[in-house]
Amino acid sequence: MKWSEEAWRSAESVYREILRLPFVQELAAGTLSRERFMFYIRQDSLYVDNYSRVLAHVASRLPGKSMMEDFLKFASDGILVEKALHESFLGGEDLSGLRPTPTCLLYNSYESSKALEPVEIEAASILPCFWVYQRVGVEILAGCRPDNPYRRWIETYGDEAFARSNLRAIEICDELAAATTDAVRARMTDAFLTSTRMEWMFWDSAYRMEQWPV
Repeated sequence: MKWSEEAWRSAESVYREILRLPFVQELAAGTLSRERFMFYIRQDSLYVDNYSRVLAHVASRLPGKSMMEDFLKFASDGILVEKALHESFLGGEDLSGLRPTPTCLLYNSYESSKALEPVEIEAASILPCFWVYQRVGVEILAGCRPDNPYRRWIETYGDEAFARSNLRAIEICDELAAATTDAVRARMTDAFLTSTRMEWMFWDSAYRMEQWPV
């Protein structure tokens, strides 16, 4: 069994719960409130800023030149594509004073902390942001109405270009897993599962428009 098959099997029940989230269900139906969606987009901007840095850091540690080039492209695409998407909804809104929610801060901190782990684990920790988003995008694009106000967001993650990037990220993680020890491979799976759970938390926190309690 490839590592990616093992990792997805460990997290599949979490993915199924993500599809059941009110945020995702209402996003797919086009009934999600603008207020909730904008809350999500603002927090996601903070997440993407950190995520792109983590991708670049992974690239600097990878053993193969092609792997490095691909991860650097992922980082560049993350900045260009997602920021363009955010700006299309935010309209140039100044986010300089925006504070991350507890969940956003936790997720960013978790991924950043993997810089101190073997690169295999750091790469595995960022994979759910590819794989879960791609699967959700494909799942909800199939039934998305043309007049869905969030169709552009859905199309970004449900299109073939993102699917190719996701597949390459999976392939790289499988190559890393095949060349490492069973102990590191197990920790890769744990990191993948934890980040998948944080994907659930991120969408759930956006729907609740999570705030710091004090």
